[in-house]
Amino acid sequence: MINAQLAVNIGIIGYRNHSKRIINLLEKRKDANIDYIFHPTKSLGKSSTNNLSDLYDCDAVFITSPNCTHFEYISKFLKNSKSFIFCEKIPVTNGKDLEKLEKLSKIDKKKIFFNFNYRFSKTNDIIKQQISPSQIGDISNIQITVAHGLAFKKGYASTWRASKKNMHNLLETVSIHYIDFLNHNFGKMKEISYFPSNISKLGKSYDTNHTVIKYQSGIIASITNSYASPYINEISVIGTNGFFTLRNNNMILYSPRDTFDSAGFFKSPQIKNKNKFSMKNDYENSLKKSLDFFFSMIKLNKSMDLVHFQNSLLTNKLILNLSKKNHIVL
Repeated sequence: MINAQLAVNIGIIGYRNHSKRIINLLEKRKDANIDYIFHPTKSLGKSSTNNLSDLYDCDAVFITSPNCTHFEYISKFLKNSKSFIFCEKIPVTNGKDLEKLEKLSKIDKKKIFFNFNYRFSKTNDIIKQQISPSQIGDISNIQITVAHGLAFKKGYASTWRASKKNMHNLLETVSIHYIDFLNHNFGKMKEISYFPSNISKLGKSYDTNHTVIKYQSGIIASITNSYASPYINEISVIGTNGFFTLRNNNMILYSPRDTFDSAGFFKSPQIKNKNKFSMKNDYENSLKKSLDFFFSMIKLNKSMDLVHFQNSLLTNKLILNLSKKNHIVL
Protein backbone atom coordinates (compact mmCIF):
# COMPACT_ATOMS: atom_id res chain seq x y z
CA MET A 1 0.00 0.00 0.00
CA ILE A 2 1.19 3.50 -0.87
CA ASN A 3 0.61 6.11 1.84
CA ALA A 4 -1.48 8.84 0.19
CA GLN A 5 0.11 11.44 2.48
CA LEU A 6 3.67 10.68 1.34
CA ALA A 7 5.46 11.47 -1.91
CA VAL A 8 5.48 8.79 -4.60
CA ASN A 9 8.95 7.31 -5.25
CA ILE A 10 9.67 7.48 -8.96
CA GLY A 11 12.04 5.70 -11.34
CA ILE A 12 12.51 7.06 -14.86
CA ILE A 13 13.79 5.42 -18.03
CA GLY A 14 14.82 8.14 -20.47
CA TYR A 15 16.40 11.58 -20.03
CA ARG A 16 16.27 13.76 -23.18
CA ASN A 17 13.67 15.73 -25.15
CA HIS A 18 10.18 14.56 -24.11
CA SER A 19 11.69 12.60 -21.20
CA LYS A 20 13.25 15.83 -19.93
CA ARG A 21 9.88 17.56 -20.17
CA ILE A 22 8.34 14.84 -17.99
CA ILE A 23 11.25 15.02 -15.53
CA ASN A 24 10.84 18.81 -15.21
CA LEU A 25 7.15 18.43 -14.42
CA LEU A 26 7.82 15.68 -11.87
CA GLU A 27 10.48 17.79 -10.14
CA LYS A 28 7.88 20.51 -9.57
CA ARG A 29 5.45 18.14 -7.87
CA LYS A 30 5.42 18.01 -4.07
CA ASP A 31 4.01 14.48 -4.18
CA ALA A 32 6.87 13.01 -6.25
CA ASN A 33 10.45 12.02 -5.47
CA ILE A 34 12.69 10.99 -8.36
CA ASP A 35 14.81 8.23 -6.87
CA TYR A 36 16.46 6.97 -10.05
CA ILE A 37 17.00 7.94 -13.68
CA PHE A 38 18.11 4.86 -15.61
CA HIS A 39 20.31 4.62 -18.69
CA PRO A 40 21.97 1.33 -19.72
CA THR A 41 25.42 2.91 -20.25
CA LYS A 42 25.53 6.65 -19.51
CA SER A 43 26.06 8.42 -16.20
CA LEU A 44 23.44 11.16 -15.90
CA GLY A 45 24.55 12.75 -12.66
CA LYS A 46 22.22 12.98 -9.67
CA SER A 47 19.94 9.94 -9.22
CA SER A 48 21.65 8.22 -12.18
CA THR A 49 21.89 4.42 -12.36
CA ASN A 50 22.90 1.84 -14.95
CA ASN A 51 21.19 -0.92 -13.00
CA LEU A 52 17.53 -1.35 -13.98
CA SER A 53 16.80 -3.41 -10.86
CA ASP A 54 17.35 -0.28 -8.74
CA LEU A 55 13.96 0.89 -10.04
CA TYR A 56 12.06 -2.27 -9.10
CA ASP A 57 11.21 -1.02 -5.60
CA CYS A 58 9.84 2.32 -6.80
CA ASP A 59 6.14 3.07 -6.38
CA ALA A 60 5.96 4.03 -10.06
CA VAL A 61 8.21 3.83 -13.10
CA PHE A 62 8.09 6.16 -16.11
CA ILE A 63 9.01 4.56 -19.44
CA THR A 64 9.94 7.49 -21.70
CA SER A 65 12.62 5.72 -23.73
CA PRO A 66 12.55 5.16 -27.54
CA ASN A 67 9.29 3.53 -28.68
CA CYS A 68 10.91 0.26 -29.73
CA THR A 69 12.07 -0.39 -26.14
CA HIS A 70 8.69 0.03 -24.42
CA PHE A 71 7.55 -3.59 -24.30
CA GLU A 72 10.91 -4.86 -23.08
CA TYR A 73 10.72 -2.55 -20.06
CA ILE A 74 7.02 -3.17 -19.44
CA SER A 75 7.58 -6.93 -19.31
CA LYS A 76 10.55 -6.60 -16.95
CA PHE A 77 8.61 -4.48 -14.48
CA LEU A 78 5.53 -6.68 -14.58
CA LYS A 79 7.77 -9.66 -13.81
CA ASN A 80 10.03 -8.13 -11.17
CA SER A 81 8.18 -5.23 -9.59
CA LYS A 82 4.89 -4.06 -8.11
CA SER A 83 5.38 -0.59 -9.57
CA PHE A 84 2.63 1.27 -11.39
CA ILE A 85 3.78 1.88 -14.96
CA PHE A 86 3.49 5.16 -16.85
CA CYS A 87 4.44 4.43 -20.47
CA GLU A 88 4.67 6.98 -23.25
CA LYS A 89 2.74 6.42 -26.44
CA ILE A 90 3.02 4.56 -28.75
CA PRO A 91 2.69 1.52 -26.44
CA VAL A 92 4.58 -0.84 -28.80
CA THR A 93 5.98 -0.76 -32.33
CA ASN A 94 5.21 -4.23 -33.71
CA GLY A 95 2.34 -6.69 -33.91
CA LYS A 96 3.96 -9.42 -31.81
CA ASP A 97 4.41 -7.11 -28.83
CA LEU A 98 0.86 -5.79 -29.27
CA GLU A 99 -0.47 -9.37 -29.08
CA LYS A 100 1.53 -9.89 -25.88
CA LEU A 101 -0.01 -6.77 -24.35
CA GLU A 102 -3.48 -8.00 -25.33
CA LYS A 103 -2.81 -11.31 -23.57
CA LEU A 104 -1.72 -9.78 -20.25
CA SER A 105 -3.84 -10.56 -17.22
CA LYS A 106 -6.41 -7.98 -16.11
CA ILE A 107 -4.33 -7.38 -12.98
CA ASP A 108 -1.26 -6.50 -15.05
CA LYS A 109 -3.25 -4.37 -17.51
CA LYS A 110 -4.63 -2.30 -14.63
CA LYS A 111 -1.08 -1.40 -13.52
CA ILE A 112 -0.26 0.29 -16.83
CA PHE A 113 -1.13 3.82 -17.95
CA PHE A 114 -0.34 4.82 -21.55
CA ASN A 115 0.18 8.56 -21.87
CA PHE A 116 -2.28 9.73 -24.51
CA ASN A 117 -2.24 13.13 -22.82
CA TYR A 118 -4.37 14.89 -25.45
CA ARG A 119 -7.34 13.10 -23.88
CA PHE A 120 -6.75 15.50 -20.97
CA SER A 121 -6.19 18.65 -23.06
CA LYS A 122 -8.16 21.89 -23.15
CA THR A 123 -8.08 21.56 -26.95
CA ASN A 124 -10.08 18.38 -26.60
CA ASP A 125 -12.52 20.11 -24.22
CA ILE A 126 -12.99 23.06 -26.58
CA ILE A 127 -13.72 20.81 -29.54
CA LYS A 128 -16.31 18.92 -27.49
CA GLN A 129 -17.95 22.23 -26.55
CA GLN A 130 -17.94 23.78 -30.02
CA ILE A 131 -19.06 20.80 -32.11
CA SER A 132 -22.63 20.92 -30.81
CA PRO A 133 -25.23 21.54 -33.58
CA SER A 134 -26.34 24.72 -31.79
CA GLN A 135 -22.88 26.22 -32.33
CA ILE A 136 -21.83 25.41 -35.91
CA GLY A 137 -24.42 22.94 -37.21
CA ASP A 138 -23.49 19.53 -38.56
CA ILE A 139 -19.73 19.05 -38.95
CA SER A 140 -18.39 18.24 -42.40
CA ASN A 141 -14.64 18.82 -42.19
CA ILE A 142 -11.79 19.03 -39.67
CA GLN A 143 -8.27 20.21 -40.54
CA ILE A 144 -5.31 19.88 -38.18
CA THR A 145 -1.80 21.15 -38.95
CA VAL A 146 0.95 20.75 -36.35
CA ALA A 147 4.50 21.19 -37.54
CA HIS A 148 7.94 22.64 -36.77
CA GLY A 149 11.53 22.45 -38.02
CA LEU A 150 13.10 19.71 -35.87
CA ALA A 151 14.59 17.94 -38.91
CA PHE A 152 16.81 20.94 -39.62
CA LYS A 153 18.27 21.10 -36.10
CA LYS A 154 21.92 20.14 -35.74
CA GLY A 155 22.31 16.47 -34.87
CA TYR A 156 18.77 15.42 -35.87
CA ALA A 157 19.99 12.97 -38.50
CA SER A 158 21.84 10.93 -35.86
CA THR A 159 18.92 10.67 -33.42
CA TRP A 160 16.62 7.66 -33.01
CA ARG A 161 13.77 9.67 -34.56
CA ALA A 162 15.66 9.88 -37.85
CA SER A 163 16.72 6.22 -37.87
CA LYS A 164 15.52 3.78 -40.51
CA LYS A 165 14.39 1.56 -37.61
CA ASN A 166 11.85 4.26 -36.75
CA MET A 167 10.53 5.10 -40.22
CA HIS A 168 7.10 6.08 -38.90
CA ASN A 169 8.17 7.82 -35.68
CA LEU A 170 6.21 10.99 -36.58
CA LEU A 171 3.06 8.93 -37.01
CA GLU A 172 3.77 7.06 -33.77
CA THR A 173 4.62 10.04 -31.57
CA VAL A 174 2.71 13.03 -33.00
CA SER A 175 -0.09 12.04 -35.39
CA ILE A 176 -1.19 9.32 -32.98
CA HIS A 177 -2.37 12.00 -30.50
CA TYR A 178 -4.71 13.62 -33.01
CA ILE A 179 -6.00 10.35 -34.46
CA ASP A 180 -6.72 9.16 -30.92
CA PHE A 181 -8.66 12.23 -29.76
CA LEU A 182 -10.55 12.56 -33.07
CA ASN A 183 -11.70 8.97 -32.70
CA HIS A 184 -12.83 9.70 -29.14
CA ASN A 185 -14.95 12.63 -30.37
CA PHE A 186 -16.24 11.53 -33.75
CA GLY A 187 -16.94 7.81 -33.47
CA LYS A 188 -16.12 4.99 -35.84
CA MET A 189 -13.90 5.43 -38.86
CA LYS A 190 -14.91 4.20 -42.30
CA GLU A 191 -11.51 4.50 -43.97
CA ILE A 192 -8.12 6.14 -43.46
CA SER A 193 -5.26 7.06 -45.81
CA TYR A 194 -1.66 7.87 -44.88
CA PHE A 195 0.91 9.69 -47.02
CA PRO A 196 4.42 9.87 -45.48
CA SER A 197 7.54 11.45 -46.98
CA ASN A 198 11.05 12.67 -46.17
CA ILE A 199 10.99 16.33 -47.20
CA SER A 200 14.23 17.46 -45.56
CA LYS A 201 16.29 14.55 -46.94
CA LEU A 202 17.95 14.46 -43.51
CA GLY A 203 17.92 11.11 -41.74
CA LYS A 204 16.28 7.91 -42.96
CA SER A 205 12.80 8.18 -41.44
CA TYR A 206 9.75 10.10 -42.64
CA ASP A 207 9.76 13.70 -41.40
CA THR A 208 6.35 14.69 -42.84
CA ASN A 209 3.01 12.98 -43.20
CA HIS A 210 -0.56 13.67 -44.21
CA THR A 211 -3.41 11.53 -42.85
CA VAL A 212 -7.02 11.64 -44.10
CA ILE A 213 -9.84 9.97 -42.15
CA LYS A 214 -13.44 9.41 -43.23
CA TYR A 215 -15.86 8.67 -40.41
CA GLN A 216 -19.06 6.67 -40.71
CA SER A 217 -20.95 9.90 -39.97
CA GLY A 218 -19.53 11.38 -43.19
CA ILE A 219 -17.07 13.74 -41.46
CA ILE A 220 -13.70 14.07 -43.19
CA ALA A 221 -10.63 14.89 -41.06
CA SER A 222 -7.17 15.70 -42.39
CA ILE A 223 -4.04 15.82 -40.25
CA THR A 224 -0.70 17.25 -41.43
CA ASN A 225 2.37 16.79 -39.22
CA SER A 226 5.95 17.68 -40.07
CA TYR A 227 9.46 18.11 -38.69
CA ALA A 228 10.43 19.98 -41.88
CA SER A 229 8.33 23.12 -41.63
CA PRO A 230 8.04 26.48 -39.89
CA TYR A 231 6.15 26.30 -36.60
CA ILE A 232 2.41 25.83 -37.25
CA ASN A 233 -0.24 24.81 -34.71
CA GLU A 234 -3.76 25.15 -36.08
CA ILE A 235 -7.11 23.39 -35.97
CA SER A 236 -10.17 24.31 -38.05
CA VAL A 237 -13.61 22.71 -37.79
CA ILE A 238 -16.26 23.46 -40.44
CA GLY A 239 -19.97 22.93 -39.93
CA THR A 240 -23.15 23.64 -41.91
CA ASN A 241 -23.88 26.82 -39.95
CA GLY A 242 -20.42 28.10 -39.00
CA PHE A 243 -16.83 27.22 -38.28
CA PHE A 244 -14.22 27.74 -35.58
CA THR A 245 -10.45 27.94 -35.55
CA LEU A 246 -7.73 27.45 -32.97
CA ARG A 247 -4.90 29.58 -34.35
CA ASN A 248 -2.37 32.22 -33.26
CA ASN A 249 -3.32 31.94 -29.58
CA ASN A 250 -7.01 32.51 -30.30
CA MET A 251 -10.16 30.42 -30.45
CA ILE A 252 -12.58 32.14 -32.85
CA LEU A 253 -16.12 31.02 -33.66
CA TYR A 254 -17.74 32.33 -36.87
CA SER A 255 -21.52 32.04 -37.41
CA PRO A 256 -24.16 31.99 -38.88
CA ARG A 257 -23.89 30.64 -42.43
CA ASP A 258 -26.59 32.95 -43.80
CA THR A 259 -24.56 36.15 -43.74
CA PHE A 260 -24.82 38.33 -46.84
CA ASP A 261 -23.36 41.52 -48.29
CA SER A 262 -25.40 44.41 -49.65
CA ALA A 263 -25.71 42.67 -53.03
CA GLY A 264 -27.14 39.54 -51.44
CA PHE A 265 -24.02 37.42 -51.91
CA PHE A 266 -22.63 35.20 -49.15
CA LYS A 267 -19.84 36.73 -47.09
CA SER A 268 -17.75 35.48 -44.18
CA PRO A 269 -19.86 35.10 -41.04
CA GLN A 270 -19.29 37.51 -38.18
CA ILE A 271 -17.23 36.56 -35.14
CA LYS A 272 -19.67 35.08 -32.66
CA ASN A 273 -17.12 34.29 -29.98
CA LYS A 274 -13.40 34.94 -29.50
CA ASN A 275 -11.15 33.84 -26.63
CA LYS A 276 -7.45 33.75 -25.96
CA PHE A 277 -6.11 30.22 -26.10
CA SER A 278 -2.56 28.89 -26.51
CA MET A 279 -2.35 25.43 -28.06
CA LYS A 280 1.38 25.39 -27.36
CA ASN A 281 0.79 25.89 -23.62
CA ASP A 282 -2.06 23.41 -23.75
CA TYR A 283 0.36 20.60 -24.59
CA GLU A 284 2.26 21.03 -21.33
CA ASN A 285 -0.97 21.56 -19.41
CA SER A 286 -2.34 18.31 -20.82
CA LEU A 287 0.83 16.55 -19.61
CA LYS A 288 0.24 18.00 -16.13
CA LYS A 289 -3.35 16.77 -16.13
CA SER A 290 -2.26 13.36 -17.37
CA LEU A 291 0.25 13.17 -14.51
CA ASP A 292 -2.44 14.33 -12.07
CA PHE A 293 -4.65 11.48 -13.19
CA PHE A 294 -1.85 8.92 -12.89
CA PHE A 295 -0.84 10.13 -9.42
CA SER A 296 -4.43 10.15 -8.20
CA MET A 297 -4.75 6.47 -9.09
CA ILE A 298 -1.47 5.60 -7.35
CA LYS A 299 -2.18 7.53 -4.16
CA LEU A 300 -5.66 6.05 -3.89
CA ASN A 301 -4.16 2.60 -4.56
CA LYS A 302 -6.63 2.21 -7.40
CA SER A 303 -6.16 0.19 -10.56
CA MET A 304 -6.20 1.88 -13.94
CA ASP A 305 -9.44 1.66 -15.91
CA LEU A 306 -9.35 -1.19 -18.42
CA VAL A 307 -11.22 0.99 -20.92
CA HIS A 308 -8.22 3.31 -21.08
CA PHE A 309 -5.88 0.35 -21.69
CA GLN A 310 -8.10 -1.15 -24.39
CA ASN A 311 -8.58 2.19 -26.20
CA SER A 312 -4.82 2.71 -26.17
CA LEU A 313 -4.28 -0.67 -27.80
CA LEU A 314 -6.95 0.01 -30.41
CA THR A 315 -5.16 3.22 -31.40
CA ASN A 316 -1.83 1.36 -31.33
CA LYS A 317 -3.19 -1.35 -33.64
CA LEU A 318 -4.50 1.24 -36.08
CA ILE A 319 -1.13 3.01 -36.22
CA LEU A 320 0.75 -0.24 -36.83
CA ASN A 321 -1.64 -1.25 -39.61
CA LEU A 322 -1.37 2.20 -41.16
CA SER A 323 2.42 2.02 -41.27
CA LYS A 324 2.11 -1.18 -43.35
CA LYS A 325 -0.79 -0.15 -45.58
CA ASN A 326 -1.25 3.42 -46.78
CA HIS A 327 -5.00 2.92 -47.07
CA ILE A 328 -7.29 0.99 -44.74
CA VAL A 329 -11.04 0.36 -45.14
CA LEU A 330 -12.64 -0.53 -41.80
